[in-house]
Amino acid sequence: MKLTPEMIEQLQADLSEAKTYEDLMGKDGAIKKLMSKALEGMLDAELTEQLGYEKHSPVGKNTGNSRNGKTKKTLKNDNGEIELSIPRDRNGEFDPIIVKKYKRTLGPIENKIISMYAKGMTTRDIQSHVEELYGLQISPTLVSNITENIVSIATEWQTRPLEAVYPIVFFDAIHYKVRDAGKVVSKAAYTCLGIDTNGNKDLLGLWIGESEGANFWLGVITELRNRGVEDILIACVDGLKGFPEAINTIYPQTEVQLCIIHVLRNTLRYVASKDQKEFARDIKAVYTAATEEAALVELEKVEEKWGKKYPLPLKSWRENWNNIATFFKYTDEVRRMIYTTNAVEALHRQFRKVTKSKSLFPNDDALKKMLYLAYRDLSKKWTMPVRNWAFVLSQLSIIFEERIAKYLK
Repeated sequence: MKLTPEMIEQLQADLSEAKTYEDLMGKDGAIKKLMSKALEGMLDAELTEQLGYEKHSPVGKNTGNSRNGKTKKTLKNDNGEIELSIPRDRNGEFDPIIVKKYKRTLGPIENKIISMYAKGMTTRDIQSHVEELYGLQISPTLVSNITENIVSIATEWQTRPLEAVYPIVFFDAIHYKVRDAGKVVSKAAYTCLGIDTNGNKDLLGLWIGESEGANFWLGVITELRNRGVEDILIACVDGLKGFPEAINTIYPQTEVQLCIIHVLRNTLRYVASKDQKEFARDIKAVYTAATEEAALVELEKVEEKWGKKYPLPLKSWRENWNNIATFFKYTDEVRRMIYTTNAVEALHRQFRKVTKSKSLFPNDDALKKMLYLAYRDLSKKWTMPVRNWAFVLSQLSIIFEERIAKYLK
């Protein structure tokens, strides 16, 4: 839609008479009038294109559809409200592109509302903020309606095809209070953070479940397989019982690394507070050993010293040793990357920052919507490969030669 000579002439006249900001941007200001006329011209042009004939043209007779007057509509944008006359067709088929049906905002204000929501602001805070900055009175319902569009975008993102192989994937969950069937329950938001062959981070998905368990994780891993993930070289997980078995059910060749920090925390739960500091110092010699053989020697020392007093937590180290000791076969660069789930927990810390104002979510979709927006905001910073990736990949290419070579570009 181009500015006509008449519109330019009228704008020049209005601008010459403007003496204040209100004369320019107020309800009847020059800029508002110009924007309104331009939008109405675009709407008329859209309807003409859809009907296939110009206004008042005899070509339109007996075509089965025709113009049917106009309706008033008020749109909100960064500079306030704009009054428009929206043309209608008799069959009600006209759905303009420039001003969609049922849409009440125009331009970047919608993106700004979504951005504020992604930063963790409540709908009431956004309402107050928009009114203070732009002089617009918007309802919490309008904010909710604007952000509601994110649910369908998040669903599309959740079902997107994934890479065929991920050298490293971190699995973890974060818990929130959600209203469900009239009750407040604790739900787990399951997250899978993958490192692709280029060393870039990629959140593979977000799932909401009532509690963290191996059965739910099995469903998550099955979905990854169905979305195109053929292989995972190393999976880093917390100490959830049955989790390694769930992974190996779908990916039998995947090496599982239990998060050492989770294992240590679970161990110290069974150690008296007066002994925890000394016990933690002794067990540290196990997971910081240079080799697996040296680690087993240190574990025997810990068992000799503490075995009689604390047999249960030390028994768990022996029972889970195969998945605890995975990282010993790698150099320090790889060890530092996989021996804890810190990478995904850093993501969870960002989630907590934006959800701290929400003590309770009204439903699963509201939780998923906020977490997805937080991820989308954070992922803009994921522009560089993880540290030392070239060196890490060279190691993995040797150890997993046949499994990774065909996927490298």
